[in-house]
Amino acid sequence: MRSPKNHLIFADSGAVFTFGKSKFAENNPSKFWFKNDVPVHLSCGDEHTAVVTGNNKLYVFGSNNWGQLGLGSKSAISKPTCVKALKPEKVKLAACGRNHTLVSTEGGNVYATGGNDEGQLGLGDTEERNTFHVISFFTSEHKIKQLSAGSNTSAALTEDGRLFMWGENSEGQIGLKNVTNVCVPHQVTIGKPVSWISCGYYHSAFVTTDGELYMFGEPENGKLGLPNQLLSNHRTPQLVSEIPEKVIQVACGGEHTVVLTENAVYTFGLGQFGQLGLGTFLFETSEPKVIENIRDHTVSYISCGENHTALITDIGLMYTFGDGRHGKLGLGLENFTNHFIPTLCSNFLRFIVKLVACGGCHMVVFAAPHRSVAKEIEFNEISDTCLSVATFLPHGSLTSGNVLQRTLSARMRRRERLPFHFSVEIWISFFPFNHSDYFLDEMTKEAEIDNSSTVESLGETTDILNM
Repeated sequence: MRSPKNHLIFADSGAVFTFGKSKFAENNPSKFWFKNDVPVHLSCGDEHTAVVTGNNKLYVFGSNNWGQLGLGSKSAISKPTCVKALKPEKVKLAACGRNHTLVSTEGGNVYATGGNDEGQLGLGDTEERNTFHVISFFTSEHKIKQLSAGSNTSAALTEDGRLFMWGENSEGQIGLKNVTNVCVPHQVTIGKPVSWISCGYYHSAFVTTDGELYMFGEPENGKLGLPNQLLSNHRTPQLVSEIPEKVIQVACGGEHTVVLTENAVYTFGLGQFGQLGLGTFLFETSEPKVIENIRDHTVSYISCGENHTALITDIGLMYTFGDGRHGKLGLGLENFTNHFIPTLCSNFLRFIVKLVACGGCHMVVFAAPHRSVAKEIEFNEISDTCLSVATFLPHGSLTSGNVLQRTLSARMRRRERLPFHFSVEIWISFFPFNHSDYFLDEMTKEAEIDNSSTVESLGETTDILNM
């Protein structure tokens, strides 16, 4: 007789799935969902995650050594926890940087918490915070459309197309030419309204309302998509003229950039892990190149982690490629290799992928089951099958030697020497949605007991099922 754990019942509202080193629910299933609520926005930092729901609540989890979760302490949180202090404000958007977090509310306020060495919190100083503090610069007149955060940079885009940036400017990554770091928001202007922004680790980009792409920041490895003669101006926004189509979105990773146009997806920068999706014969390019493998698909959303990339199509399929360590590409329990072309996440073939966010070592996905699919889904069919076989190299095959050393900037080599500290690796597994019998499941009971003390005084978790 088949074990009940092999049969899964999913609610129409869907669930949030975590892949890689996310610190989510140590020893618990890497999936969670909300009672009478649904995620509308996801964001990942290096090791922390923020989820905004349709009821305007903010949930956070992950590393917290800088106070980036905004819960009043620096203790890591393994269970999604509601930030009670912001509940009256009705949270609208969130953005996670390397060790800080930004939030905007329906009322027009912008809040920040976490690391602040370079003034990335926008509070006028460089003191870190472990609770959300309002950035006094923004008022109800600034209706925030989008937030973005890099390593030590922050950006806010208003609905009328004004772009404000603050934080570290050592490489010109906030577009203020001769200015060093700034601790309060400054407007970045080029004479045109802006429609989309993205902060990478040390470079940034924005799209104008007429579909032009501008890049600025650290110039190495081709990630700005600019010819050599323009790289000397990297501290101010430069037009990327090599893309002959109207640009819709841009996403900046650690050393690469992904661009979505009306008809294609372009990538450029460093691609030694496969994050460009251009195959195994091109590890670096400053010329924007089309990912030919997905030309037949209409891509609706793009996301970059430090060394990996995710794409969502208009019908809810998800493709990932790049650094496969820790399983963050979501391609199966035993598929931790690097992928150099877009690979379909067949785990989600019975789902509609609605949201994705890529972080330093993890990826978070919100997906809902197809209505036409039977409610009962087998575990093996979800977690183990792999529809396509991508061209890949083992993740260690390009991490040493002259090839990589020639392509890494001095800053990147320094960053690679910095250790990452994680307490647990999360393996993808699936458990039922709205099925009362499973609340008596042994693992569920253990999860409740093991984590209750961790979050008891740090936030509200009663709105999350089976937590």
